[in-house]
Parts: sequence; structure tokens; C-alpha cells
Amino acid sequence: MPVVRFQAGDTVMGRWPGSNLYYEVKVLRHSAKTQLYTVIYKDGTELELKEADIKSVTGFKQAFGRSRSRSRSRSPARTRRSRSRSPARTSRRSSSHTTETRRDKLKDVLEVRLTPVARRASGASPGITERKTAPLVNNSNNEHEKKEENDAANKAVEKVKEETENQVSVRYNLRRRKDQGEEQLFEQKNTKPLVSLETPQRTSKTSDLEFGGRIGVLCLLLLLPVVVLALLILCSQKDSSLLGFPHMLPPLHSLWDWQVFGIVLLWLLFQAVLSLLPVGKVVNGMPLKNGKTLKYRINGFYALLVSAIAVGAGVYNGLDLSYIHAHFLQFYTSALLISILLSVYLFVRSRWASEDDRAPAGSSGYVIYDFFMGRELNPRIKNFDIKFFCEMRPGLIGWLVFNCAMLHAEMNLQHLDMPSSAMLLVNTFQLLWVVDGLWHEEKLLSMMDMVHDGFGFMLAFGDLAWVPFTFTCQSYYLASHPSDLCVFWIVPIILMNMVGYYIFRKANSQKFAFRRNPYDPALSHLKTIPTATGKSLIASGLWGFVRHPNYLGDLVMALAWSLTCGFNHVIPYFYLMYLLVLLVHRAVRDERQCRMKYGLAWEQYCKAVPYRIFPGVY
Repeated sequence: MPVVRFQAGDTVMGRWPGSNLYYEVKVLRHSAKTQLYTVIYKDGTELELKEADIKSVTGFKQAFGRSRSRSRSRSPARTRRSRSRSPARTSRRSSSHTTETRRDKLKDVLEVRLTPVARRASGASPGITERKTAPLVNNSNNEHEKKEENDAANKAVEKVKEETENQVSVRYNLRRRKDQGEEQLFEQKNTKPLVSLETPQRTSKTSDLEFGGRIGVLCLLLLLPVVVLALLILCSQKDSSLLGFPHMLPPLHSLWDWQVFGIVLLWLLFQAVLSLLPVGKVVNGMPLKNGKTLKYRINGFYALLVSAIAVGAGVYNGLDLSYIHAHFLQFYTSALLISILLSVYLFVRSRWASEDDRAPAGSSGYVIYDFFMGRELNPRIKNFDIKFFCEMRPGLIGWLVFNCAMLHAEMNLQHLDMPSSAMLLVNTFQLLWVVDGLWHEEKLLSMMDMVHDGFGFMLAFGDLAWVPFTFTCQSYYLASHPSDLCVFWIVPIILMNMVGYYIFRKANSQKFAFRRNPYDPALSHLKTIPTATGKSLIASGLWGFVRHPNYLGDLVMALAWSLTCGFNHVIPYFYLMYLLVLLVHRAVRDERQCRMKYGLAWEQYCKAVPYRIFPGVY
């Protein structure tokens, strides 16, 4: 068994990747599987380094002292001889060799200018950085030689600038020195943004367990399906209070029907076929751990239009949508069984997934935990991405079909010529939300579900069973408990939903546009905080108001949806309560990852924007 040279807690000198610069770091842990050390820099950035990139502090100082002694003892004659070259010798060099030399010099100067963190001046606004950079330590050259090498490299940069512009792709901040004015990452004029790629890392064993660890995940695994079933039973009762909950479980025939199961399978197959149609653009996803990107076809909005036409044609030809309301429990149990079978299939196939395909949060080694979280990040059958398909298609479009079914059921049960105002508002609000999500389907690729979470029971059950059957709780409730709203309530509820939608859409669009091109002139008014990863954090606008303004907008809309049902029962507010718990927990998860990824820059952002979701409260 290999000997571990450095222990957790040791202070050592770690080489900054991509350069010959060493910084004082602290060892956090060592992975016996990957043989990599996880270290933390003084700015809070965590990286994994090989043992060859780590030196003891004492050994580093001795080597640095010997290097300085050798450089000082170098004779002037030797230096002059190395610099003086005859014209004949220069002419014998090929042009290709000269070009390679220039590129090497360019690489050297880029490595010298690499800075692991951009520090903000005391009292400066977020996004404004100091012109001074952290002192760099070089173990091979003294200050005089570094100056000469930098001067020579600067000349080489000018000569090969046209050949190498926009061809550098690094993870760390690359800064140009300016004589005056604010220092920026790159000139925005006539310059394309650099592509920021994460350093390829192997997925180590998951040690930070979420959702309460193995016990918490087991409870969720057993509790979540029961919660949905109880919610649906309460919504269908004439008395929706908890005291009115039946003492006996519904009979088996009311929970299962093979015909309903076949309808659910046909719906999934229909949506899968629509997702594979060569319609819509193909875009790249976020870079994976190995630097590669997956391609996705964006045609969810077209699938929605085709589905609407198909359902409309069915209704025109005598299809009774109220059948869904009468068999809603059977539809749920069918979706539940399919989500369980899909989760088992995903768990089994993940055993043959490569390290690069594993999810960072689903490799704990505990069967129940990994089954719940998902071990594979992007399970695919050839070009068919299972997670991307389930996230937006069958559940969200099915949600709208269910709402239409509840609207028809309300008219039949309550003998109405027109749907109630509350039912119309709920259908309109939620139709807007789903259409917006499918229209901006590309933005899903940068969300936590796609980038971080594996595809296991948590997402499979959530996409296929939880979303379409709990998000319809208002319309399902209104089918048996109609609510007539006066104008005094209708107008404020509409305004509330519009405000929530504006915050939600504006925040998400701004974040997506900034991630795609931070140098867009339309975003030049935003203040940003640069990070050690080469990216920046937005610290103004809605993102300077609270840290998660998109969550705030979502909660305001959820409140508007629930208010349409009045105050007779708490059941219609289940979605609002669930969403509040979900988004608060997700904000904590998101910020934990951001703190590990961005280090000191994230701490600066938290000081500039102290509230997570609710200004002045939380």
C-alpha cells in the first residue's frame, strides 16, 4: 500500500495548475483511490493536486535558496554568450521552429500572469477589483531574470498576437496590466470571451451525504409516495380537512387499472417520439468533468404544440377528459410504478458507467442512498438523454393535460356552463409557467438538476409522479370545491402572479445570458465579482437584491396560485409549503457548492448580498 507523504492539516507548498508558481496551502484529505490530495488555498479555493505538485515548506525554501544562489553565480560571459547568436545560426532556424519558440514564450508569459484570485479593494463595490495581484513565488529565477524574461515574452506576444488570439482556454484568471483605470479580465471590444473549462477530476467517493444521510433518504423513499397518495385522497373528499381523511385505504380497484397503465405508457412513448424528431436547434450542455460537452435537441415547445393539437383533436372527436379525474388515483399509481422501475433500471446500468459519467453526489457506496440520489449523471441510450427528457416533457405537459381534465370535471360535477373564475385563473397561471419553461428549455442545462444531481429515484419520481400530481392540487381541489372570486380578489391575484413571473423570468434570463457571454454589451451595467475559476458572480440588479431572486419569483407565483382557492382549507396551499421547503433547502445546497467552488469570492458576494431569498428576512 503506498505511503501517504502528507497528512490532513499539514501546511505545504502547492503548485498552481498550469504554472510553475507555488502557494502555501493546507492539506484537507488524501484519496487512496485517485492518489490525489485535496488542498485549500488561502482564498478558499479547493483543488486536487498530485503528490509531485506538492512540496514541504522546508524543502521548498531550501530548493528556492539554491536556485537563487545558482542564478547569482552565473558569469556575465556566460550570459552574453547565450544572448549573442551569429546571423548564420539564426538563419538556419526554420520558420516553424521560430513559431514554436514564440508560442512557448507566449505560454510562459501567460503562466506568469496567472492569478488564483482577484482581490477587491477595501470599500470598493462588488465587481471592482484591485490593480495589484497577489505576490507570486517562483522557485527558479530571481527578480532580475523574471523581468528580462517578461520583457522578451512581451515582445513575442506582440509578434504572434494575431496567431494566438482567442485560442487560449484556461481555468484561472488571466489579467493584463494597465497603466491606469480599472483592471478587467479582457478587453471587451473586438474580443471573444474565453471558454472556461473545469480541470478534469475523477469522481471520488461521496462523503458529504445530503437529506439526512442514509436514514433521511430511507424515510424520504418511503414517505414521499404516501404523501402524494394522501394529498390526492384529501382533495377528492367533500370534506378536505385532515379530520375527514378516511380510516380505511381505498379498495385495490380504485388504485390500479391496466387500461390506465397502458395510457400512461403510451403518453411516455408519444413524448419520447416527439423529443427525437429532427425539429429545433441542437445545443451543447455544460462542460463535463473530462472537458467534453453533450449535445441536446431543444424542441420542447414544439412537443407542447403537437400535444395540444392531439388532445384538442381527441376532445373534438368525443374524448372525455373527465375520465382522468375519475381515475386520478390509478393514474398516480401507474406513474409511481413506472418511476420505480425506471429507477431500478438506472441503478443497475450505473454499475457499468465510467468514472467520468458518475454523479458527484451519488457515489457513497450505500445502496439505498445511491439509489435515491442516482449514480449516473447523464444516462443515455445512444443520443436519447433520459434525464433531460424526463425533466421537462412528460410531467410538465401532462400537468397541463391534467388541468384541462379538472376543468372539464368541474363543469360536469358542478353543472356549470362555464368554468369558475378560480379554475380559469389556475389554468392560465400554470399554462404560462409551463409554456415559459418549455420555451426557455435550453436554460435547464445550467440548473443544479442537470449539472450536479444524478438521475435516480429522487428525480425520476419527482419528474414523473410528484410534479404532475402535486402541482395540480389546486385544480384537483377546485373540481370538487368550486370557488367564485370577486373582482376585488381577481385583480390583486393577477398582479401578484405577474410580479412573481417578472422576477422569476428576469433573474433566470439574466443569469443564463451572463453565463453564455459575460462580455455582452447589454450586461455591461452589471457589477461582478471575479473568482479564481475564471468566472464571475453577478452582484447587482436582482442578483444584488437577494442571492436567489428566481426562487423569490417562484414563491410569489405559488402564493397567487393558492390564493385562488380561498381560505376554507389548507390543502390548496400544500404546493406553496412544499415549494418553500424545497427552495430553502436547495439554496443551502447551492451555496455549499458555490462556497467550495468560488472560495473567497463567494464570501465577498455573501457580504455584499446578505439575504438568500426574502429581503430583510432570510
